[in-house]
Amino acid sequence: MSQDPLFSFKMVTLENANSKAKPILEKAAKRIGKLPNIYGMMANSPKLLETYTQGDSAFRSESLFNSAEKEIVYLTISKENACHYCVAVHSTLADTMSKVPPAVTDAIRNGKEVPDEKYAVLNKFTCAMVVSRGQPSNQEVEQFLSAGYSELHILDIIHAIAIKTISNYSNHMFQTPVDKIFQPRVW
Repeated sequence: MSQDPLFSFKMVTLENANSKAKPILEKAAKRIGKLPNIYGMMANSPKLLETYTQGDSAFRSESLFNSAEKEIVYLTISKENACHYCVAVHSTLADTMSKVPPAVTDAIRNGKEVPDEKYAVLNKFTCAMVVSRGQPSNQEVEQFLSAGYSELHILDIIHAIAIKTISNYSNHMFQTPVDKIFQPRVW
């Protein structure tokens, strides 16, 4: 992983955002309570920011996964994509908002066996989807479905991979600084 940003873009704020990015940033700041650094960096491309925020909102509100499972999916994808920023964010959200057991979050972050049977299956299948680039084996699909998940859950994982690809790759290029609130879970 590079230590220096690969782009020369600067952080966009509510004060200097253009007319396309500003309403998206205002909505995000109102919903979240502050403007995370990734939003400020993505705002350099309002279409990128809009695609990301709409996709994330849809995943969070419409996915069949429960809150903990959504965070596990996002954290797993971010870990597999080696995104320092998103691993810190999703570890923090797993701990504080989604109530994922810390042992589960830590296992995912460290590439260890997940100590919960159903979460372990979700983590393994999500890893398989990322690593195989959407071509898991029949056995991996069957194990996932046998754990009580459905084919629609697989489509939700595909959706999450698309969203996390946007944020993970953007963070790689920007070398987005981890916000203070997420610092305790830096990876």
